[in-house]
Amino acid sequence: MGLSWSSLSSIRLSWSALSSSFFWGHSLSSSSPSSSASVPSDESSVPCYKYDVFLSFRGEDTRKGIIFNLYYELQKAGRIKTFKDDEGLEIGMSISSNLLRAIEESRLVIVVLSPNYASSKWCLEELVNIFRCMEGKDRILPLFYNVDPSDVRNQRGSFGVALSEHEEKYPYQVMKQWRMTLGKVGSLSGWDTRNFRSERELVKQIVEFVCSKVPEVLRPVAIEDEELIR
Repeated sequence: MGLSWSSLSSIRLSWSALSSSFFWGHSLSSSSPSSSASVPSDESSVPCYKYDVFLSFRGEDTRKGIIFNLYYELQKAGRIKTFKDDEGLEIGMSISSNLLRAIEESRLVIVVLSPNYASSKWCLEELVNIFRCMEGKDRILPLFYNVDPSDVRNQRGSFGVALSEHEEKYPYQVMKQWRMTLGKVGSLSGWDTRNFRSERELVKQIVEFVCSKVPEVLRPVAIEDEELIR
């Protein structure tokens, strides 16, 4: 006995509703952390970083000293890929999207807080973006380079002088954000140069710490690295 047109239409509508219900329900349950249908942890929970370390620093204070030595030793370790911005920005320019992406794609950030760090609007803006990307993830590592952590935290000494000068040029909300971010980074545990007998000892300890945090896995060869291999 053949089915009428109205019966066929009814069956199609029922199947359509069932299919829609199944797929929407599957999608929502898959996005839930407690779902048994979620993606395996080895695919979803392990982040993929392009860089192991991002170095944030005030060039005139540190580029030819601690940054040069630290970058060299990190590279020498063999498996640590480090981002070091040597170009900087011209006055008046904003942080580039490439630099923001480099921060986001880094496993750890070492912030080298030197005496003139806060005199640079560029460094302060970079620090704000670092906290925006990484706060609360135990990935921000301060190095108090010839400065007292409490001076950074409370904006005293050279940090207080620098911010007082900035207040004449920048809006209240910008200053508030810079002060708040310096307070945060000054409250984090990090390395203090006063606790080391030499810079060499300091660099050695930093490299050892970074190596302990970076898993020994094969990294996919980036296009630019592939060109060097050829």
